[in-house]
Amino acid sequence: MQTIPDDKAEAFTVALKQAAGDEGFDICRITHPHAIPQAHERLRAFLDNGYHGDMDWMARDPERRAHPAELWSQVRSVIVLGMNYAPAEDPLPDLHARDKGAISVYAQRRDYHDVIKKKLKNIARWMVAQSELDVKVFVDTAPVMEKPLAAAAGLGWQGKHTNLVSRDFGSWLFLGSIFTTAALPVDAPETDHCGGCQACLDICPTNAFPKPYKLDARRCISYLTIEHKGTIPTEFRAAMGNHIYGCDDCLAVCPWNKFAQTAREAKLALRADLKLPDLEALVQLDEQAFRDYFAGSPIKRTGRDRFVRNVLIAVGNMESLSDTMRACVEACLDDTAPTVRAMAVWALACHDPARARHLASARLAEEADTTVRDEWLALAL
Repeated sequence: MQTIPDDKAEAFTVALKQAAGDEGFDICRITHPHAIPQAHERLRAFLDNGYHGDMDWMARDPERRAHPAELWSQVRSVIVLGMNYAPAEDPLPDLHARDKGAISVYAQRRDYHDVIKKKLKNIARWMVAQSELDVKVFVDTAPVMEKPLAAAAGLGWQGKHTNLVSRDFGSWLFLGSIFTTAALPVDAPETDHCGGCQACLDICPTNAFPKPYKLDARRCISYLTIEHKGTIPTEFRAAMGNHIYGCDDCLAVCPWNKFAQTAREAKLALRADLKLPDLEALVQLDEQAFRDYFAGSPIKRTGRDRFVRNVLIAVGNMESLSDTMRACVEACLDDTAPTVRAMAVWALACHDPARARHLASARLAEEADTTVRDEWLALAL
């Protein structure tokens, strides 16, 4: 196991943070692998309450997820890095444009998984070249609890919305981590600066926070539009408004965002066409068109069927439908994906319940999927 002599660790750490800055990271801090002892208990409570919903991967190997040393027994230091993705404008006004789709700020950029992992690997190669260290890099998809580790390393604190908040970057930080066998000087953890503010809790359209610092993901619009596999539960549909991928409400309202500088565009290219795209174009996407349009975007990971499902919820929440949009919705009644057909029923019923009831009898005679049938049957209640 390669490490660094104690007398050289300080200088190495300074050089490491400089290398991180050169790669485009806005902040780099270090903690030790046993710095989050409370994480296991909190994760266990989250899972026991079923707050993870369809995210079965969270329930796999919770010990490895909560204890970095369980993930890699040789780790002696955890380097946590943050990249600012603060938008140039407040995204909250976008929620009033009901004929457009609201896409989470992070997803309006290139897929951060790919961008950040490449940069982390560059830093890891630099570390190995300096001292032949053993290292491992992680970005989001690995079983690493990066937000608690980031708080322990001093990047920020987990706010009442459970996301990381920074005094310098607000709620807009992508996170990545590097595990290493080197024992490096650790940084002081950040303290909680939320105080009496609960703006992030009050703004949530679906009441996803049972109490401060607790999230029920099953009620979260980000979860519903990205992770949830089935139809959107009825109680959340109107509350979703025009959110079609993710939700920034609790992030965007945070007062600490006033200190966040707009992200440098060169690091994570911004796609202007993903800021308030037209719902009429999106609802017509077939599989190939979806893949082509969202190439290089994190939205592609969700898949066409779930995405169009989300778009139909937004269509149902529009103030009115054009004849062309109405035709698009009715075309979705014949979609191959049951989730799309089901949400098309709901969207049509929102704007023309008489037309939807007129179609119900014939459609029920042809429809085999129970979720779609339930939507048609609900029209008679």
